[in-house]
Amino acid sequence: MDVFRRVPFRNIVSKLILMYTFIVVVFILGYLAIAFEHKININKAATALLTGVICWSVYILSSEDADSTHHILDHLMEHFGEISGILFFLLGAMTIVELIDAHDGFDAVSDLINTTSKRKLLWIICLIAFFLSAILDNLTTTIVMVSLSRKLIQDKNERMLFIGMIVIAANSGGAWSPIGDVTTTMLWIGGQITSAHIIPSLILPSLISLLLPLTIISFSIKGNIDPIKKSEEKDKKSKSDRNIILFVGVGALAFVPVFKLITHLPPFMGVLFGLGVLWVVSEFINKDKDEADKETYSIIYALRKIDTSSILFFLGILIAIAALQSTGQLSDLASFMDDKIGNESIIVMTIGLASAIIDNVPLVAAAMGMYDLSVYAQDHFFWSFMAYCAGTGGSILIIGSAAGVAAMGMEKIQFFWYLKRIGWLALVGYFAGALVFIVQSTFF
Repeated sequence: MDVFRRVPFRNIVSKLILMYTFIVVVFILGYLAIAFEHKININKAATALLTGVICWSVYILSSEDADSTHHILDHLMEHFGEISGILFFLLGAMTIVELIDAHDGFDAVSDLINTTSKRKLLWIICLIAFFLSAILDNLTTTIVMVSLSRKLIQDKNERMLFIGMIVIAANSGGAWSPIGDVTTTMLWIGGQITSAHIIPSLILPSLISLLLPLTIISFSIKGNIDPIKKSEEKDKKSKSDRNIILFVGVGALAFVPVFKLITHLPPFMGVLFGLGVLWVVSEFINKDKDEADKETYSIIYALRKIDTSSILFFLGILIAIAALQSTGQLSDLASFMDDKIGNESIIVMTIGLASAIIDNVPLVAAAMGMYDLSVYAQDHFFWSFMAYCAGTGGSILIIGSAAGVAAMGMEKIQFFWYLKRIGWLALVGYFAGALVFIVQSTFF
């Protein structure tokens, strides 16, 4: 890296061009390594962390003097403050969900399902996933609903069809809620959207993006499943304790937007408040259990179960995007897209389609860096449409969203099977919901 200090550049422009090129090359290589994670057998979190750190290392080693170095460090700390808010929000939310799961809180959902019709079951599961995703998040909802599907559907081929639709439902449900999808959360925390605007704006387009594929696939699903067998072991557990934890945990997550509205504190503070409340409730409920049983229901157990590598992945990719933003390359890309494409709807839909191939987190982070609030004000059509497209576009490919990747890992779903059976349905739903949003925004 010392090449930036030693090479005798004739002018500052040449040095900047080399620095910009180096950062872009590192970023692209990192992205390719993330996309082909399963081929190269290197966890995407490790690649993202290396990519982010190397980009900033290149940036700071190109500085001319101490003042430039301090300026770059100020940029880094400013970005890191925003990124930390996202990471702590995810950490708190994931811990709440794991604590609910440790108390078998989500079994209350399965107790409500008593149909044996495959078609009805598909609709029930997808609608539950849609609305549950808005309260929890699409990744957590997918994990919960895949686990639920395993208990209800024995045949693997039929179950994979259900799970493919769960991915669409979870991503569609997460798009219209400020806490339902990481990208929508990023836009909410960043001030691009507000919960009072995004929910009524996106709930109908998001619902259409699910209902149309769900209606189409319903024609190919017939017959019944075996009656649901209730676990006698779980019936022995205290249902009242389970329901209290479920109510308090889900209530804590749903309270986050209200907390932000009342206190004007960032969302991660609301999640931490909810986590603290749930922690106290959990300790009180389990105070009479012996130490061995109590550990299973403790916050320490929940923290061990959360997907820490996902949080590190978000950290790495977001600081890499921050490097591109600080060096001005994202604003240059925005100018290029404005000149060559022009239409903001097409720009956003292109970003949404790209999220099926490239993770939607860095895409939205890049868009936030490309177009700041001075270009598009809070709750502008651009940001709302971005939340919809980035949230639902990832359903087109199994690797396009965290929900899809989770389902792929849990059920060993093949890439091309999903593309053939589910991907085209997600694409139809994506365009249908986008059309509804454009019409809705134009006339209402």
